[in-house]
Amino acid sequence: MKQKLLLSFLFICSLITNAQQLSLSNQAEISVLTIGPGTVLNDAFGHNGFRVKDRGRRIDEVFNYGTYDFDTPNFYLKIAQGKLNYRLSHNPYDDFFQNYIAQNRTIDEQILDLSQTQKQQVFDFLLNNAKPENKYYLYDFFYDNCATKMKDVLEVSLHSKLKFQEPNSFEAKTFRELIYDHVNKNSWGSLGIDVALGSIIDKKATLEEHMFLPKFIDSFFEKATFANSNKPLVKQSRTLYKKVERPISNSFITSPLMIFGLLGLLILWITYSDYKKSYRSKWLDIGLFSITGSIGVVLLLLWFATDHTATANNYNLLWAFPINLFIVKQLLKPTPSKWFTRYLKFLIIMLCLLTLHWLIGVQVFAIGLTPLFIALLVRYVYLVRFYSQNS
Repeated sequence: MKQKLLLSFLFICSLITNAQQLSLSNQAEISVLTIGPGTVLNDAFGHNGFRVKDRGRRIDEVFNYGTYDFDTPNFYLKIAQGKLNYRLSHNPYDDFFQNYIAQNRTIDEQILDLSQTQKQQVFDFLLNNAKPENKYYLYDFFYDNCATKMKDVLEVSLHSKLKFQEPNSFEAKTFRELIYDHVNKNSWGSLGIDVALGSIIDKKATLEEHMFLPKFIDSFFEKATFANSNKPLVKQSRTLYKKVERPISNSFITSPLMIFGLLGLLILWITYSDYKKSYRSKWLDIGLFSITGSIGVVLLLLWFATDHTATANNYNLLWAFPINLFIVKQLLKPTPSKWFTRYLKFLIIMLCLLTLHWLIGVQVFAIGLTPLFIALLVRYVYLVRFYSQNS
């Protein structure tokens, strides 16, 4: 297996070396490939790449900026810190094509209307970018990814700005709404995104900012022109493979709304039982404060200790309050400090502010967490009443 991979690598290197020594023939075409969404979260937003096809030089390569190395030292830590480098990779077109057919993902191609000189400029730029010393870049999901590179590479290599128009039936959306177009709101992937990313992604994306998603590269490029000449960017569009539609199983039973709904009901039932007995289930409060506090600490680290652009201004801290983690010791005491009741009232106000932020659109929160928010509010109100009566 290793020998086969080595031979494949040497073949590609040889191909690239030969291409660098040769000018593209007049049969050459440069096109942009758009891959449709896949079935897992990592593939849910699609993919883009450049195809360089030249029958005269026996070249048919795909260059894409969406690859990374699992063997990178401290891989998961770098993902969390927003410091993971992605790289430009190049593969034979047939391998690329068969890979996405096997995944049953639509493949669209847009052949660019470029002069012979422009084709050579793009090709030379990609070859230079594919060199070991140039191929890595710091990935940003919204502003520097495999899709945004399509526009950036063309503008830099051709020394010309592109002019974009709104596609048919275009509707400006926030970054979060654009994510929801690809990920079910009531899914675990969406919940993770909604908790980790802050209010920054609840602002309307500009026209060009929509192009962080591969599907908008396809629709915006279709009407794009060169700013200095008004010449159309795309000469021909075609679908190379259309995915076979298959039923998608979305089980509500295992969805966040169902799981947190049951958890919320459990918290409400225990609270009601405590109310009837004038009792406090200490283990429940310790668990709630420990979990919400720990999540809050993680959110603070994502905001202030990483290079992620989208984790700032995260109002999930209104329910996942970091100080909760350090208040647990008050719950262990038979009689907590006098200020603890005031702190509980503060947490109630925070949940009310969360609701206000949600209603006026400052930040959208995970719909699956709604039952938990209600249960936390009821539990905090009960604790205020319990400690007031027993003070």
